[in-house]
Amino acid sequence: MISARAVELRAGARLLLEAVTFQVSPGDKIGLVGRNGAGKTTLARVLASAALPAAGQVTTGGSVGYLPQDTMAVELDALVLDRILSARGLDSLLVALREAELQMAEADPVRRDAGVRRYGRLEERLAVLGGYAAESEAASLAASLGLPQRVLRQPLRTLSGGQRRRVELARILFSDADTLLLDEPTNHLDADSVSWLRDHLRAFRGGLIVISHDTGLLDTVVNKVFHLDADRSALDVYNLRWQAYLEQRETDARRRRRERMNAERQAAALQSQADKMRAKATKARAAQNMAKRAERLLAGVTADRAAERVAKLRFPVPAHCGKTPLSAQRLSKSYGSLEVFTDVDVAVDRAARVVVLGLNGAGKTTLLRLLAGLEAPDTGEILAGHGLRLGYYAQEHETLDGARTVLENMRSAAPDLAEGELRSILGSFLFGGDDIAKPVRVLSGGEKTRLALALLVVSGANVLLLDEPTNNLDPASRAEILAALRTYAGAIVLVTHDEGAVDALGPERVVLLPDGVEDAWSEDLADLVALA
Repeated sequence: MISARAVELRAGARLLLEAVTFQVSPGDKIGLVGRNGAGKTTLARVLASAALPAAGQVTTGGSVGYLPQDTMAVELDALVLDRILSARGLDSLLVALREAELQMAEADPVRRDAGVRRYGRLEERLAVLGGYAAESEAASLAASLGLPQRVLRQPLRTLSGGQRRRVELARILFSDADTLLLDEPTNHLDADSVSWLRDHLRAFRGGLIVISHDTGLLDTVVNKVFHLDADRSALDVYNLRWQAYLEQRETDARRRRRERMNAERQAAALQSQADKMRAKATKARAAQNMAKRAERLLAGVTADRAAERVAKLRFPVPAHCGKTPLSAQRLSKSYGSLEVFTDVDVAVDRAARVVVLGLNGAGKTTLLRLLAGLEAPDTGEILAGHGLRLGYYAQEHETLDGARTVLENMRSAAPDLAEGELRSILGSFLFGGDDIAKPVRVLSGGEKTRLALALLVVSGANVLLLDEPTNNLDPASRAEILAALRTYAGAIVLVTHDEGAVDALGPERVVLLPDGVEDAWSEDLADLVALA
């Protein structure tokens, strides 16, 4: 259980949430919604004890499992299975067992016998904790989230960003926490994994708060909705399922508009009468009282809900380049003994539209990182054509400098632009006022997405490498990005699970991984997008 009393949230000087009190009990399946920047991720961090509120108190009863939007920084040499098992503290026990196994194989009989005794004690303790059954449970969870058995024995560093995200989700679900706080849990999941997760969360008996733009998940799972209203700095609690909430929210909005119109009409009449009475000295006090009544009327109702602002994304005309600005020959990449792909050829012509498809772990992100020059291939070479200017959007936002502010990141990307112009561009991406002075590390996933896209706008790139660019975005912002993809005059290489993004791209070519087959796009491949 989680209890919040008079909790206030702020982002710098800006008030996000004012003195809200609520409780999350077992069986509550809460969808936390609100426009980008309203404070959903901030509230989740506070409820998970990962941050402190500006005022008020949060208390928890029982354990809490928290999945943040961005993959947590963990020991990348740890094995995938150990990372999942660490949610119940079993990882250190398994490491000790492996050490004991090595000791049992030593030539020194004293060391060997000590290893046998140590292994026996550890195995007994593991059995008491249900360790072997736990390994099977962890493997089953991982498989349901698209992580095959072979991945479990790999170090985390060999996994793509999407796979690491799945590992963290599997870890939280394995933890047996009493309350789950999940921030965009369907990011990087294929269609089968999303379907499994919906069923799993629907059957979960504890408390749940989920932040998601996946309306299918919200419609299937939640039985309550917390709407964070950025205009009123308020949290509206609806004890309703998703579709009923949508209808009730519109009803509430209409009621507030009627109340506002009536109050404005009455206040205008009182103010008009007060203005007439002020001309007579004997009625000055009465006029003042009428004016105060008009003010109280307006203060007692909420303002009309402002139209939600949407980032304005328009790519400039790309820099001139040759016929084939980017190509690669015979690319191979392995991580230790894990071979990702071998002998992949890619040719990106001017204004080309290329989509990269493959199952999770097939090397889609790795290929984009090689093309972007962020990693070196084991074999093969990347060829930059005449006039190449690359822009790379990373799904984990690793191209952003978390220690620098929003404005400093923009200044680094476009040192020749005047600060006023940088501020104007940031404003079109909904970064205004104190927001541009925020360190990037404190931004929500949606805010990081907007900033990364703003950096692409000022890059002047003629080839864009885009890795899951629609993650973390509300429907309106997603639509803006898809419109920009349709009109961009440069070349695009796209990795995505979003079928709408592929439709907007209108691809001409496809690269299928891990085999590296490059071919003409066919609509027959469209069904593979959500599954890849």
